[in-house]
Amino acid sequence: MIALILLVIGGLNWLLVGLAMWDIGAIFGGQDALISRLIYILVGLSAILVIVTHKKDCRGCAPSGGSMSSM
Repeated sequence: MIALILLVIGGLNWLLVGLAMWDIGAIFGGQDALISRLIYILVGLSAILVIVTHKKDCRGCAPSGGSMSSM
């Protein structure tokens, strides 16, 4: 659940960067600040965790869950 929350935060950050050219990391001192880098690392690790565990957790990807076309 924590990985999913961090992944959502990362996605929203990219949305803000794309739409408004504003990075959430700026709140914590910019991209070079240690806390910002830690947040970026945690978001990236969360994305990797979700990728690795997705098939196990996804109803659409499970063998008995049906096909993607049913979504």
